[in-house]
Amino acid sequence: MLRRNARLRKEYLLKKSQEGEQKELAQKRQRVKDAIESGKPLPPELREEAERLKEEAEFDDPSNALSTHVDDEYAKVGLYEPKILITSAREASTRLLQFVKELRLCIPNAHRINRGNTDVDELVEMCRNNDYTDLIVVHEHRGEPDGLLISHFPYGPTAYFTLSGCVLRHDIEQDMGTVSEAVPHLIFHNFSSKLGERMTSILQALFPIPKPDTRRVMSFINHDDTIAFRHHVYKKNAPHQRDERGNKLSEVELAEVGPRFELKPYKITLGTLDMSSPEVEWVLKTHYKRNAKASHL
Repeated sequence: MLRRNARLRKEYLLKKSQEGEQKELAQKRQRVKDAIESGKPLPPELREEAERLKEEAEFDDPSNALSTHVDDEYAKVGLYEPKILITSAREASTRLLQFVKELRLCIPNAHRINRGNTDVDELVEMCRNNDYTDLIVVHEHRGEPDGLLISHFPYGPTAYFTLSGCVLRHDIEQDMGTVSEAVPHLIFHNFSSKLGERMTSILQALFPIPKPDTRRVMSFINHDDTIAFRHHVYKKNAPHQRDERGNKLSEVELAEVGPRFELKPYKITLGTLDMSSPEVEWVLKTHYKRNAKASHL
């Protein structure tokens, strides 16, 4: 099993290393193709290999998009239901354990285990042996949840988040009833950049495809690079009004069922959690010299 994992990882890293060369070659072919179609002279740096690029551009199929390492990571998402393992840091406090329990209720097909003295390598090996697709580990500081990481299998990536503003269901005095275990609809707001699309892929892969009539909604709202998580259920009341065309209008009653918290991403690595020195895809950097606040998502 260890040799097989090592071989698969080497194959994945080789494909990822070739990605840059394929992307550069595709850009050269496109530049030659655009120059020929517009009747403009070829760029000077491409004149020596213009004939070869022209022939390749003629046989290039525009419907075949250039594959990336992201395609390898999430190629099977949607073909099967995800299977998530959730655990906490060692010697977890009562509040952290309660947060992990409520987080498990938010994610369908998630399983929670007590960390105990299990180290990271054992957790990763457990995920691989039992066909888990993602591993979520929650950390704390002085009894308050303050960190969350998501590691995708088998190749990665691993996303690191700071966790703040946790409001548990136990913190709310009113009775919210039992938690629905239906697969929720997902709402991603203001994730328009490349990093935002990457975050959407990482978070969306945790959830199965919902049914159209599901009345459970989970929202991920980006504001100033902080992702607010909200969990709601809704119901439709009997219609008692009509619109201009005479159609009946139904009132929708929205109820928050918790928990709620904020996530702030600060690093993405290309690899799983057990890798000692994975390649860093993105890391949050503070812009000390800029007065205006820089937005990443």
